[in-house]
Amino acid sequence: MQTKLTLRLDSGLISCAKRHARRRKQSLSKIVADYFHSFEEQRESNERSLSPTVKSMRGILKGARIDEKRDLHRHWDQKYR
Repeated sequence: MQTKLTLRLDSGLISCAKRHARRRKQSLSKIVADYFHSFEEQRESNERSLSPTVKSMRGILKGARIDEKRDLHRHWDQKYR
């Protein structure tokens, strides 16, 4: 399903973007949509490049207190020197 999106941008930037779209023979909406799709592709690419060990540690410190994070970092520094 497509939904309308309103963006507020500098008029010079909009003119430049429209010229760019005309040169590429694409609509400005298509160019913006392709750009937004690239966010997901980049995120997926970044996740694939992480090792299984790093993936397993992702989010491990979420909600931890600052001193717990410091202790864990100190532990990792000593363990992996």
